[in-house]
Parts: sequence; C-alpha cells; structure tokens
Amino acid sequence: MNRLTFLGTGTSQGVPLIGCRCPVCTSQDPKDKRLRTSALIQTPEVTVLIDAGPDFRYQMLRAEVQRIDAILLTHYHRDHIAGLDEVRSFNYFQQRAIPVYANKETIQAVHAFLPYAFGKHRYPGAPLFDLHQVRKRPFHIGDLTIRPIEVLHYDPKAMLNGEMKVNAYRMGDFTYITDAKVIAPASIDKIRGTKTLVVNALRHEPHPTHFSISEALQLIDEIKPERAYIVHTGHALGYAQTQGELPPNVQMAYDGLTIEF
Repeated sequence: MNRLTFLGTGTSQGVPLIGCRCPVCTSQDPKDKRLRTSALIQTPEVTVLIDAGPDFRYQMLRAEVQRIDAILLTHYHRDHIAGLDEVRSFNYFQQRAIPVYANKETIQAVHAFLPYAFGKHRYPGAPLFDLHQVRKRPFHIGDLTIRPIEVLHYDPKAMLNGEMKVNAYRMGDFTYITDAKVIAPASIDKIRGTKTLVVNALRHEPHPTHFSISEALQLIDEIKPERAYIVHTGHALGYAQTQGELPPNVQMAYDGLTIEF
C-alpha cells in the first residue's frame, strides 16, 4: 500500500492570508491553517514529492522527511517551485543530484529561477538537480508507474496570453490534479477509472484560473471516484462549513492528512 501526506493544501498566498482578519484567517481550527499546496508520496521503495513551493523547508521539517528520491513538478508558478533551493540539504545527505520531473516549460522556468545551479560555472553549494522532461508517455520512479495528464491552468479562449499547461499525475487508481481550470476530453478519459482523486478548488465563486467548488464537483461526478479530496483552497473556504456542504465521498483535504492508495 502507498501513502500520501498532504504537506500543504492552500492557495498561492496560503491561509491565513497576510493582513486578513476574515473568519477563516482568524480561525482557531488547525484545519484552516494551510501552507502552499504540496504532497508527499511514500511507497515501499521510494519517497516522491509533488511540488516544492515557498513552504518547502518547513513542510520537510514538520513531516520529518529524511530523504527524497524524486520531485514531480506540476507547473512553474512560484507557489510550486520557489522552494527548490532547499534541495541542497537532500543533496548533502544523499550525496547525489535529486531527479526532478516536469514539462518543458517548467524545466525552462527552473533554469531561469535558479541560474546559479546550472551552467559551466555553478555556484559552490548550489542545489543539484537531475532534470527529466515529462512527455505524454508514462515513466517510472522505483515501484511507481506515473502517467502524466495534461490540464490547463486557464481557458485560452478567455485569456489573452495563450494557455498554460499543468501536469496532473496518475499512479494506478490514484490521480492528483492541482491548478486546473480546463481539462480536455482526452485528458478526462485518462482520469477515468480513478478510485482516489485529488483536485483543486479555490472558492465557491467562479475564478478565471482555478476550479470553483462546483466545477471540482462536476469533475468528481463525471469521474465517479470512490473518494475525492479538495486542495489548493483559499481563505473564502472554511474547513468546517465547506466540509458540511460536500457529498459524503468528498473531503476538504487539510495539512497533515494522510491517506493510503
């Protein structure tokens, strides 16, 4: 059995939001304290991280992560890659470069974000990465077979700057999706049969670049997993109230929640 730990379940600014005094940001419920969205997958053979945002260091310390065998990046926004410099600690203790898997655009962004880690004259002590471009075909990390599924961060017909591709990842009957706004029929077909689904939902109201709760529930209704978990939630969604509004098989994920698949 494989295990997933939700290291962070919040949106790009986290919850509480800096300077906000709304009921969710001032809530005393620990399930309303959300670091930036990230997850840790542990199998009998490997430990794999999904995304490494600005809370990466604290997430590793809080979860007492001792090693990482690979990192899967969904896309290149800062709330998903800003913590990559902290890989240095794992380089030191594991004495090797850490494999990082991402699409072409994200690999380019990592180079631009951390230029001192690449090139002929690397900065001493810079993190060491073994970058792998994810294409359409499945790939393997230890005992995990990972199938990338392309989703879009926003509808290119509604935005002026084209499209932004995000990698969702399927592993057996488990699928992890974050920062999706549009999922093409061909990608929906690749998700079908999923028993455990993780999907993003920012708030109740429509948003130009993220699923709303109703849009996430529409996807869940179409895929019909046995259970689903909502991540990348903003400060408009309080845990207790939102959970009470969801179907029985759908749960608001929270930081520290662990599931098996």
